[in-house]
Amino acid sequence: MWTPLFEKLRGEFVDIIEWLDDSRDTMVWRFPRHNNEIKMGARLVVRESQTAVFVNEGQLADVFGPGTYTLETQNMPILSTLKGWKHGFNSPFKAEVYFVTSRQFTDFKWGTKNPVMVRDPEFGPVRIRAFGMYSVRAVDPAKVLREAAGTDSQFRTEEIDSWLREKVVAAFAPAIASAGIPILDMAVHQDQIGERLRGKVAEQLADLGFDVPSFTISNISMPKEVEEALDKRTSMGMVGDLGAYTQYQAANALEESAQHGGGASEGLGLGAGMAMGNQMANSMNQQQQQQAQQPAAAPPPLPDAAEWYLGIGGQQAGPFDLAALRQKAGTGELTRETLAWKAGQDAWKPAGEIPDLASLFASMPPPLPPQ
Repeated sequence: MWTPLFEKLRGEFVDIIEWLDDSRDTMVWRFPRHNNEIKMGARLVVRESQTAVFVNEGQLADVFGPGTYTLETQNMPILSTLKGWKHGFNSPFKAEVYFVTSRQFTDFKWGTKNPVMVRDPEFGPVRIRAFGMYSVRAVDPAKVLREAAGTDSQFRTEEIDSWLREKVVAAFAPAIASAGIPILDMAVHQDQIGERLRGKVAEQLADLGFDVPSFTISNISMPKEVEEALDKRTSMGMVGDLGAYTQYQAANALEESAQHGGGASEGLGLGAGMAMGNQMANSMNQQQQQQAQQPAAAPPPLPDAAEWYLGIGGQQAGPFDLAALRQKAGTGELTRETLAWKAGQDAWKPAGEIPDLASLFASMPPPLPPQ
């Protein structure tokens, strides 16, 4: 007789508060209390990557990180103050409990709907497009509830996805412009540009309680016509000698026409193509001949001769170049025994013992031996 009454009374109280998240896109989830009251002493289970926030009549109260808690007035000081509980009061209470996910949501994508105009030092104004992915994580549950989720019972990523995408696109153009990276080098510096964008977007999301742990640029592309022009420019650089290339193409066309038995009209067209190719080849050869006939650039001036100092009559004389030393050797003023020195030499040495000066005395007889 007492069993139905006991079950009825038990249904009016909540004993366990927890959230088993079976989705991959829920950022905030409200515990479905309905009209039930939370029993004082109930168990609160907050799993890893979760935060539990108690709200009383629209006011944020206590916040619990990962762990298992027994709800008492001692570990709910803010809620106890809002409800005017005294120490040791164990009556059931009503409050809204929100679970905020603190893990990373990595499925956010971004992309430029319209091309972004940037100024390149080599190509001038160029329109580019870009797309990639980024992750978002809640770091301040109170701000997330106040500024983003509100009273939504299940706040999903799709509710903030489009708003975040607009923020990323708005930050893309200033980040690209301030980076100062040429268009052709952007692929190498995608990580640097992505980090710059991550910081810009994280600053804007901080007021909502979110952070951007990672930001990836998958691709940066230019308009199709610009890419085709770059391909042609690359092909011309790979061709090299345009005259030889034209002759090679004409010879291949002649061989192909002979294999397929081309008629008179094809022969005329081929002849015109060969004539045009020969004309272009001749023009290229004339240019090369003109460049070859141009006088060669003058050689650079000879380096300065070494400067020598001599010890003559106990006095230092100089500096002298080799021509002056050769003249002094001819007059007998410079002999094999004359001390000589130049920069880089350890000490004064007789001129006849220095290899650079010994050649000056090759045509001169050595001194007579002593009598």
